[in-house]
Formats: sequence, C-alpha cells, structure tokens
Amino acid sequence: MRISEMNWMMVEKYLERDDRAVLPLGCTEQHAYLSLSTDSILAERLAVEACEPVGIPVFPLLAYGITPYFRAFPGTVTLRVETYLRVVRDILDAMHEHGFKRILIVNGHGGNTPAQGLVGEWMADHPGLRVKFHNWWNAPKVWAQVKAIDPVASHASWMENFSWTRLAKINVPAEQKPMSDLERLRCFDPKSVREYLKDGNYGGLYQRDDEEMMKIWGTAVEETRGLLMQAWG
Repeated sequence: MRISEMNWMMVEKYLERDDRAVLPLGCTEQHAYLSLSTDSILAERLAVEACEPVGIPVFPLLAYGITPYFRAFPGTVTLRVETYLRVVRDILDAMHEHGFKRILIVNGHGGNTPAQGLVGEWMADHPGLRVKFHNWWNAPKVWAQVKAIDPVASHASWMENFSWTRLAKINVPAEQKPMSDLERLRCFDPKSVREYLKDGNYGGLYQRDDEEMMKIWGTAVEETRGLLMQAWG
C-alpha cells in the first residue's frame, strides 16, 4: 500500500471506504558507522510493515529533516525549521484536500519534533481532522523493550543498528562507548559537536545480536499498527 505503487484512481477508490493514511518523516544525517539515511530507512520500513496487513496507504517519506548540529559531518543535510514546517504543512494540506481525515505521522528523527507543535496548530485550523504524531523509537512499548535489553542506548548506537541500516564491509568497534554529556552537547556549535563526539555515536555499544533487535522491531511494528487501529478521538 505504498502511494508510489498506486495510481490516482486507486487512491480515489480507497478513499471511498477509508480515510486513514501514514506519512513517514526521516532525516539525512550522520549515524556514525551506519547509513546516513538511518532515520529515513527505519521510519519508512516501519510505516510499510505496520500498514501492509491492514491495507492503509503510506505516503513517500520526507527524507530531509532538522539537524543543524550535525552540519560538520559530511553527508548531513538539514532544513531550516521554517522551511521544514512549511513543507509538512503543505503535505498535510494536500492530503486533507483529497479526503484523508486520519493521518499517522511516523517520525524517525528527534530533531523533527517542531512538526509535532505544527500538527496541533494544523488540527485546530481543520476541525474534525485527526493527526497522530508518533516518535516510534521512544514510544512507550519500544522504549521499555530497549531499556530491558540495554539501558545504555542512544543516537547511532546499537539501538539503531539493524541489518537494514548497516553498510556492507563496515566493521564497528566492539567496545561500549561512554555516554556523552548531552547537556553540554546542546551548547556546542556543529564543529564542536563533531570534535566532541568523534565518530558520532552518543554512547553505548555499536551493535547487539539481531535476535534482540528483532524483538525491538516487532514491538515497534505492533505499537505503530495499534495507533492506526485504535480510536482517533
């Protein structure tokens, strides 16, 4: 049910029986030894796996996000907050115009959270429409699963290291990296962020067993699908 695999007539037919859709939000930014598209890969894959059994369409992922602090890492692309919010608003406006009234946003990047404030404003301007903003990686059930496996987990650490975010022939360090001082980190400019983080991992092991990772992923898929199936207010 990817929109990219549908034509307009198929979408129109779908809207005759349902008004739900999913919009994944990602980012293109450094993730240490993992893909620069890690946040995008995870958000889109999660959206598709959650929606496929219930036949809800997934719109193309917004692959660029808000990540100015990583600008000193080559390959990172950031949008200005005002640009990002305008793009998200325009996407929601278009979806609404065509008849989608219940929209789940699956967000894969913490820097995109200004869009959550926009969603509240947008719904206030569109009575009767519902949008759920889902930060999948720290949603209650997923985060509980992460903490049960290893409480030392962070950006670009093991918790984002799935078989589909790894790069071929890239070996990661075996040791656990000490956690960074996040309060201190928030005060740094991009150059200082790179100097402080070194490889980009905030702290924790770089990789854990795939069996453990699939437990997290299974929980994420179920939790996301639950948001689609539960009451919308």
